[in-house]
This record gives sequence, structure tokens and C-alpha cells, in this order.
Amino acid sequence: MSDQATCSLCGRIRGGDEDPAQTLAWVSTREKNVMRWMCPACARRHTRDIEGKLPDEYW
Repeated sequence: MSDQATCSLCGRIRGGDEDPAQTLAWVSTREKNVMRWMCPACARRHTRDIEGKLPDEYW
């Protein structure tokens, strides 16, 4: 995992000062060879969208 991951939805930056459990809760998605990261809050908010594999524009 890159230390400089940024949430693609809210812009939050994953940092070294986070609780290790929070750092592990970040979610990555890959679509058309593009890696995108979501912070734990956005991942929780969009769990059904992620599991349903809805295109991002429907979120």
C-alpha cells in the first residue's frame, strides 16, 4: 500500500498518524487499470454500491 493514498470521494489523505486499524480499513478498487482508494467512512457509506459493482457515477 502506498503511504500517500487519497480517498477518491472525499479527498482524505491516509497518513502515518492514523490508528493502524484505520489504516487497514482503507478500500482499494481497480477499474480499467486505474487504482482508486476510499477512506473507511466513504467505504462504509458506499458498501452496497461497491458490492453491487455499480459504476461510480451512480454513487
